[in-house]
Amino acid sequence: MPVIALVGNKGGAGKTTLAVNLAAGLARHHSVAVIDADPQGSALQWRAISDDASAPPVAVAEADLQRQAITLLQDYHCVVIDCPPSVHAPQTGAVLGFGDLALIPVQPSPMDLWASVHIEQSVEEAHKLNPSLRTLLVINQLEPRTTLSRLVRDALSEIAFPVAATAVRRRVVYRNSALQGKSVFDMGRRGADAAAEIDQLIQEVTTT
Repeated sequence: MPVIALVGNKGGAGKTTLAVNLAAGLARHHSVAVIDADPQGSALQWRAISDDASAPPVAVAEADLQRQAITLLQDYHCVVIDCPPSVHAPQTGAVLGFGDLALIPVQPSPMDLWASVHIEQSVEEAHKLNPSLRTLLVINQLEPRTTLSRLVRDALSEIAFPVAATAVRRRVVYRNSALQGKSVFDMGRRGADAAAEIDQLIQEVTTT
């Protein structure tokens, strides 16, 4: 999966956290680079405080994202792009126009579900230029015991995108690892369950 875009239409959905952990998981088997196209620059901050030389490199987004991704793919097997939290941002529109897979993290909340409807419209437009673009909704920060979490799959069925079978749970280790410039794969036993679900998601997106 050469270019994976993390796309959202609302801040706080866990897009960057998912981006860096997916990149870290993929990097265990492939060479991976990350492009931080989110103006907040959180992925860049994560890499800046990391003391792990083997962690995936994170590049500042250039004006021509497609050319930047193509250049990186000369040296890396996969490029993960963390897009701004808006489908109306020019960076998001550009990435949807050439990316291979758009992953859309959605929290089990009404606000996130409503925001996803706007993404559906933008992806439909992008398909006119990039008909091979695949899109997958990822339930993120799931709390299984809550009513909303139990109902979220039914709610997402109203959106015309497939939903990943793997849901990413709300776990403290995601925040703790980010504060240390690490991924959940670096957190030993504390990160084992989180690492397993990220690996499961990677398996799902790379084999379907």
